[in-house]
Amino acid sequence: MQLNLKNPLVFFDLETTGINIVKDRIVEISFVKVYPNGKEESKTRRINPGMPIPPESTAIHGISDEDVKDCPLFKGIAKDLATQIEGCDLAGFNSNRFDIPMLAEEFLRAGVEIDLNRRKFVDVQTIFHKMEQRTLAAAYKFYCNKDLMNAHTAEADTLATYEVLKAQLDRYPDLQNDINYLSQYSSFTNNVDFAGRMIYNDKGEEVINFGKYKGQLVTEVLKHDPSYYAWIMNGDFPLNTKKILTEIKLRGFNSK
Repeated sequence: MQLNLKNPLVFFDLETTGINIVKDRIVEISFVKVYPNGKEESKTRRINPGMPIPPESTAIHGISDEDVKDCPLFKGIAKDLATQIEGCDLAGFNSNRFDIPMLAEEFLRAGVEIDLNRRKFVDVQTIFHKMEQRTLAAAYKFYCNKDLMNAHTAEADTLATYEVLKAQLDRYPDLQNDINYLSQYSSFTNNVDFAGRMIYNDKGEEVINFGKYKGQLVTEVLKHDPSYYAWIMNGDFPLNTKKILTEIKLRGFNSK
């Protein structure tokens, strides 16, 4: 099945030094860019993370310090990558919870402006879990009747994710071939920031989604506990979370 697209859709996967989006870095990115006319372009880049790759991470994706020692830092490819995905919607496997927040964090660290909030995100893992409850390898076997070779390499996982989404659309008649629908269907929460530290309530208001102020309006927390803003800004939180919180704080000043 060919995807029904209004914008190009970029399937992508990251291999990283770990799973902490604040402290860890990307070591490989692979993407398949699918155009509305069905044309496909693919690219894989190795990236020097600027930090040692832990042995436990190398054991998963097979990428060592030696493999990336001569590769560019993310900052060196950030502008080119931003141009390649500009105006595209994004798709991946577990991408809403990890790949999107990690990618956004790397762009912010590199000082490259890209408004990912304007894009639609399709998380194929969420669709799969809502339908079948499995892993990517099992999803690939279940939907495509193929064994996933070279699992945990960015390229293999990216291509498998693309195939799985097309097979899901073939299998489930009530699953609409529409990126707006798929983006909404594959979203667990209505995040304000990519890490989900803040979410929108049913009135479209930003609320805290963790800790002692969970469920409370961000604007009210900032008003009654001014030190909360400083705690976030000085704490071990993603740059994207800090950026969004600052925008909300400044919005409050401008409305006075």
